[in-house]
Parts: sequence; structure tokens; C-alpha cells
Amino acid sequence: MGEPDDTLAARWAAVRARVDAACRAAGRDPAEVAILPVSKTFGPEAVREAAALGLARFGENKVQELRDKSAALADLSLRWVLIGHLQTNKAKDAARLAGEVQSLDRLELAQALHRRLDAEGRTLDVLVQVKTSPEESKHGLPPHALHGFLDQLAGLPSLRVRGLMTLAVQSDDPGAVRACFRQLRELRDVAASEGHDLPRLSMGMSGDFPLAIAEGATEVRIGTAIFGRR
Repeated sequence: MGEPDDTLAARWAAVRARVDAACRAAGRDPAEVAILPVSKTFGPEAVREAAALGLARFGENKVQELRDKSAALADLSLRWVLIGHLQTNKAKDAARLAGEVQSLDRLELAQALHRRLDAEGRTLDVLVQVKTSPEESKHGLPPHALHGFLDQLAGLPSLRVRGLMTLAVQSDDPGAVRACFRQLRELRDVAASEGHDLPRLSMGMSGDFPLAIAEGATEVRIGTAIFGRR
């Protein structure tokens, strides 16, 4: 037998197959679940190789890294998604460079983004990050504050609120991980009953995405399984 195919193309195909299988196991249509390739810490060459496979959206944790890569890959038509904790003083660059921010978790940041976008005549897709894990290291809006926050965001029209995002607890207990995802879906359902249209649920990563898909994820954020070990 030959060596297993460990090219980026092979890893991407394997991830897509695993996501599709997780969808079918959950009784869902694979077309309902998008994959966001997370390119953080990988260089422009890796992103260019992925783009050659038809991938056009990439997740980044840091504004500085996004800035450097977007400059190096300016010849490509890519959409950059910020998924890491965003400091308010980086809002200007985020508003200019990102096509989407999935880590919106406080009013101060929302207002800073809105001011910059308003000045540039732009709008930005955003997801509200909710903290469903008890770990102090995790960022996000407290679940009980979501209702009020969504009402506040309605007054910032340059931010197009598309859904919610979360990070599950790091645990070997699938039940504990799944509970984090379930809470996000339930929060979305309550918000929907109150008139907030939040179709997207960004949850699940390389290690736990089947559980997220079972609980209703519409997008999973995959880095290691696509790009390799960091």
C-alpha cells in the first residue's frame, strides 16, 4: 500500500466527506452546513493553494494577520472572516478588511465598527458570539444579555446581524460539549420568536463538529483538519 494522500486537496475532500456524513447521521441535508476553512497561523501560500481548490472564505483570528495575508493575496477575490476576539481599537482595520465578523460580543465594539463602516458607506455581516462554556478563557456575550444586545444592534444599521457563534467547552464528555451547542440553538430559537431573524449558527471545530451539526450548526470552522497541524 502507498502512503496516504496528505495533500491539502485530499484533506479538504476528507473534511467535506466527514461533514456530509455527520449531516446524514443527524438527518440533515449536507447542503445546509457550510465549512469555514480557518487559515490562522498558515501563510499566504497555503491560502492560495486552498483558493485554487475553489475555496473563497477564510477564517482568521487576528486583524494583523488578516491585514498581511489580504495584502499578499490581493490578486484573489477572497472573503476574510474574523473569528477571534476583536479589540475595540482594532475595529477600524476590521471594518476595512473583513467581509464578516463572527466575534461581536459587546456594545462598545459594535459602536466602534458602526462608526467606521458608516463613515465609509459600508455594511458588514456579523454574528454575535455567545459564551456557552464556563471556561474563563472563552470570550462571548453572557446568554442572558443576548435579548438586550440584539435590540441595541437594531440601532446600528451598518451591522447586518446574521446569526450567532460559540465555542464549546474543551471536554472529553460529548454531553457537555453538545450542551454548549444546544444552548446556542435554543437562544437563537427564542430570539427568532421575538422577531430577530438569525438563520446562521457558527459552531463546531475540527474536534467536535459532528456534535455541533447534530445540534443545528449551519457552519463549522475547520482549521487543523484542512491545513494540517500548526
